Amino acid sequence: MTRGAGTGAARRRRTGPAPWLAAPALGFFAFFALLPLVGVLVLSFTSWDGLGSPEFIGGSNWSRMLADPLTHNAIWLSVKVVLLCLLFQAPASLLLGVFMAGKQKWREVLSILYFLPLLFSSAAVAIAFKSLLDPNFGLGAATGLDFLSQDWLGQPDLALVVTVFVISWCFIPFHSLLYQAGARQIPTTMYEAALLDGANTWQRFWQITIPQLRYTIVTSTTLILVGSLTYFDLIYVLTGGGPGDATRILPLHMYLTGFRSFDMGGASVVAVLLVVVGLTMSLGLNRMSGSHRMDSQQEGA
Repeated sequence: MTRGAGTGAARRRRTGPAPWLAAPALGFFAFFALLPLVGVLVLSFTSWDGLGSPEFIGGSNWSRMLADPLTHNAIWLSVKVVLLCLLFQAPASLLLGVFMAGKQKWREVLSILYFLPLLFSSAAVAIAFKSLLDPNFGLGAATGLDFLSQDWLGQPDLALVVTVFVISWCFIPFHSLLYQAGARQIPTTMYEAALLDGANTWQRFWQITIPQLRYTIVTSTTLILVGSLTYFDLIYVLTGGGPGDATRILPLHMYLTGFRSFDMGGASVVAVLLVVVGLTMSLGLNRMSGSHRMDSQQEGA
């Protein structure tokens, strides 16, 4: 082999796989993500009730929907749901995942119980919680406890908190699974060395487990953020957006505008706003977490 050929092969190994290998994935992304997004953007400039032909009306839908208090309320509620889900799901999933990666007694039994919500559909979970929280024949009526007898889903201040709790109950097992897999990849020699140095459980958790799980934390947090912005079926069945508009987040506002008010142009505006809010929050999280500076741990990637 000549010296030039050897240098070329070494350069190819350093630069990784050829870019054209990404062509199939880019094609699927363009067809299933970019093309529908362009279609929704075009539809937002038309007047269409779902039947007949759309009529181009310029920016009327945008000025009308951006001035609508319901849209402002939906954006604010979506941001609140994202923040509450992050505050509740992220630490709970991290602690459960690290616990399930250990060797504690009864860990296997508890792990099975934690994963049960993953077996149920969102609609079934919403129907079950709606019945359990009913003040007339739910848990309050069955146990006789006044604390459980209040109308959880009928009070605007409580409905959103209960909704976030039900969402978290559904999806914490999934994120715990991510943390469990990440925690099991941490070399046990690091904990053994820290133990010899006299580090206690809390110090080993903060100084070894958390830094080693930083990639998993960024991945799980991003999934929670994106998932929180797209919840629809569970909230639709659980509250229908009520009471009043207390749980009418952006996806629900888009559906009710398009398929109950037959205003596809206005619903398309909400859909584009949903994309903008999601991209803004994802980019903000990416910058704050420093994930754009992270290097791959896979050889050759």
